[in-house]
Amino acid sequence: MREAPYPGLMSYDNDTNATGLTLAQQKMREAGVAEAAINVFSDFYHQLAQGVTGSIPEETISPLTEVDRLADVEVDPEVAKDAFSKLVVINLNGGLGTSMGMDRAKSLLPVREGKSFLEIIVEQVLAARKKTGARLPLLFMNSFRTREDTLEVLAKYPDLQVGDLPLDFLQNKEPKLKRDDLTPVEFPENPELEWCPPGHGDIYTALLTSGVLDALLEQGFRYASISNSDNLGTVPSPEIAGWFAASGAPYAAELCRRTAADRKGGHLAIRKSDSRLILRDTAQTPAEQMEYFTDEHRHPFFHTNNLWFDLVKLKEILTEREGVMGLPLIRNEKTVDPSDKSSTPVYQIESAMGAAIEVFEGATAIVVDRSRFLPVKTTSDLLLVRSDVYALNDEFALEKAVDKAPLVKLADGPYKLVGDFEKRFPGGAPSLKDASSLTVEGDWTFNEGARIEGDVTLGAEGGILP
Repeated sequence: MREAPYPGLMSYDNDTNATGLTLAQQKMREAGVAEAAINVFSDFYHQLAQGVTGSIPEETISPLTEVDRLADVEVDPEVAKDAFSKLVVINLNGGLGTSMGMDRAKSLLPVREGKSFLEIIVEQVLAARKKTGARLPLLFMNSFRTREDTLEVLAKYPDLQVGDLPLDFLQNKEPKLKRDDLTPVEFPENPELEWCPPGHGDIYTALLTSGVLDALLEQGFRYASISNSDNLGTVPSPEIAGWFAASGAPYAAELCRRTAADRKGGHLAIRKSDSRLILRDTAQTPAEQMEYFTDEHRHPFFHTNNLWFDLVKLKEILTEREGVMGLPLIRNEKTVDPSDKSSTPVYQIESAMGAAIEVFEGATAIVVDRSRFLPVKTTSDLLLVRSDVYALNDEFALEKAVDKAPLVKLADGPYKLVGDFEKRFPGGAPSLKDASSLTVEGDWTFNEGARIEGDVTLGAEGGILP
């Protein structure tokens, strides 16, 4: 349900709106963007011009408190085997890791034993194929900035491709819009920065416009498992595939139990107006209501961004809606050059793929073990998964070597950017398996053999750990 325009947004007259949209559409066509993607952008543009922000106030929803747990579900092994034989694994690989100082695919960052996220994901799929005999295609949704580097790495795996299915498909792109008049921004110094990806909600449109959706259906694939390429916890699962197939649901989200450390993660809720499940992220929560959003008792489960959907049902919805899923708008306020806050203020129109839960009639969710959620969003996360707290097993899954992983918090200044982070760990990650927590407040260098035990705080004075 779309909200009415709100009075705080600058009003744009109809002529300005028409001019801005026409210019944006023309720019996209000249760049070869698919017409279906242009239609989706146009739908979002109209919402933006009308003042839609995507806000979901607390009073419009009811908390989701009762969800089945995978651990309590019995899955018929034959159903699981059949569902797994019809499964495709899709990884979202459009991110550059800019918040960590990277300028190419984040998935190329080394994580364990010299292997990158990308390589470990490939090894997980190859191991699952060997164990089950399933075809199990692995596809990456790349952005125009991550495709070349990704395909170069994948070329090292000649057995990865399944038949004539591609190894990737390309996320669409759209122009950034000036905040003052909603026209496409111009940035001659670096024209590439005039463009942005439409958020991972573009996956549905990209599957359609790339022809991949039809190719998968033609080759007998029925189900898709989707996750982020920086999450090594989503090992291909026949059990979840079997549960999903048996549920008959067109779409499902994996959830985990919230803790105090998960207060910023998006959550599902029940929309009061139509009793539909919906996804609410931080950016969609009114600032004055963040206390409700971050209350792990009020909203006890967080959304992992691990999704399952029925490819047949997806095709039916896209056909019915002429390629426009109708996902809720996320209005992202940026500057055209993200590294220069004085550059032109722009809007980036985005959507979240998890928001599609409200589009699929009969969509559901399942609570999974925390081991399926191991994202690396910061160098603190990276240090933890590189440490002896985890180990790679024979199926290339990350397994905890301890009962409870320690809480790691590194100071932004010396550690936020990957290049700076690497210099401070010349001997690799310190031993953390006997640690309860590690807080680093200053500039510390960790030499080879460093060990952390119990609760440790390293002060602002900095230094060297032998």
